Amino acid sequence: MTDASPDAARKKAFILAAIFLVAVTIPISFTGPAVAIPAIGHDLGGSVTALNWIVSGFMLAIGSTVMLGGALADQYGRKRMFTLGMAAFTLVSFVIGFAPNVLVLDLMRGVQGVAGAIALSAGFAALAQEFEGPARTRALGMIGSGFGIGIAFGPIIAGLLIASFGWRAIFFATAAAGALILALGAPRLRETRDPGATRIDSLGAATFTATLVALIFAIMEGPALGFDHPLVIGLFALAGALLIAFITVEKLATRPMLDLALFTYGRFVGIQALPVAVAYSFVVPLFLLPIRFVRVEGMSELQAGLMLLPLSAPIAIVPFTAANLARFIPAGVLASGGLVLSAVGLVWLAAIAPGAAPMAFIPPLLLVGIGAGMPWGLMDDLAISVVPTERAGMATGIFGTMRVAGETVAIAVIGAVLAAFVGAGLPGTGDAIEGLALAVANGAFEDAAQLAPAVPHAVFAAAYGSAFRATMLIAAGITFAAALVTFLALVLRPGPRRRERMLEIEA
Repeated sequence: MTDASPDAARKKAFILAAIFLVAVTIPISFTGPAVAIPAIGHDLGGSVTALNWIVSGFMLAIGSTVMLGGALADQYGRKRMFTLGMAAFTLVSFVIGFAPNVLVLDLMRGVQGVAGAIALSAGFAALAQEFEGPARTRALGMIGSGFGIGIAFGPIIAGLLIASFGWRAIFFATAAAGALILALGAPRLRETRDPGATRIDSLGAATFTATLVALIFAIMEGPALGFDHPLVIGLFALAGALLIAFITVEKLATRPMLDLALFTYGRFVGIQALPVAVAYSFVVPLFLLPIRFVRVEGMSELQAGLMLLPLSAPIAIVPFTAANLARFIPAGVLASGGLVLSAVGLVWLAAIAPGAAPMAFIPPLLLVGIGAGMPWGLMDDLAISVVPTERAGMATGIFGTMRVAGETVAIAVIGAVLAAFVGAGLPGTGDAIEGLALAVANGAFEDAAQLAPAVPHAVFAAAYGSAFRATMLIAAGITFAAALVTFLALVLRPGPRRRERMLEIEA
């Protein structure tokens, strides 16, 4: 029976506030450094690939450990793991502010991502213990808005900090936010754990993490080394072998980290299209556009942050609105309709050539942001609602992993695709073509000029513009396909929870 006392309500409010603050802070840790990459490169140097790992390494660490974080929280306690995760996240964020080179920064970003994943997983697990039904939908919608606030204002905050104090201030500010969460939020969490959790699926966690790391390394190193390079081919082969090993381990495990039986539910499989679509329609532009605005369009970091506002600001508002609209309009209709809007916005964005007026970006970015915001706050609840109640916990963990890991893969894939299109649009330069294409794809035209001094700057800009257009069209196609899958999976056939509610109404 639910405790409706004032004390219980206050405890729930504190728990929601603590997880909300984490939901704001973690995205800032992604969007802020994305804006800062040009400034970090100017200060510390480093190759294009090494600089890209500042964002990709953080996302990879979160994506590969978020499920493990949930398992640790179940066994050792949600409050304990949340506190440990946030303490480590805070400390590492502070240390990153003193990074002497890109290598140290990349390594510390990986540790920061692992700590953030543990805190996030434990926080979501704690939240799931406190809310159910429509209250859970509203709570998750608020958490989605928290992510949106972090994403919306992260680029602007980063731009202001870089302009005023330099790029290192981003990480000091993140550490300060973590300290605030520890001081005000963590002590008010109540300790809960899963009494049935007796051991950690360490072999499953290891094989899953290794699979994702090998895959991301292969995708990211491909543009620099060439996808026919033995190392890249070997990494892809290793990723495939590790995936088979992971599936085998999970089938044999008594208490697997990932219950493969969930994938026998067609609607649950179909709903995995939602994080894929959001990754390609929203996260990818959020990663690519700061580089374009600063390096190709010649804007400052602050201007780039402001230019991203039409894309990111709707994520701070629309998810919570969509969660309330879901009481009257089927969530599947809202989610699939939003993805169609995002796809249209991406097609519009693809048509904007380098050198266009800044105002040209605002309408398509606004359309993408509003469209992506529709499923943003509904996805987690939908992932739970399409499976039986007793599978809800595992469904949450799997979906969270798919969401973050999918974003990591999407960034790596789109980066490789952009570099490939750039390479196809450049004049032949022999063995240097991979490095030249990677430099141009990342807007580093000065580095490209050193590799190919005979090629005019205008050729680099034209190749980049053509590649950006083709890449955005591919992202739009993936988003539209995901909208169709979502509609078929969620609208045409009701899930078990929805059937239960329909039967209750008829009775």
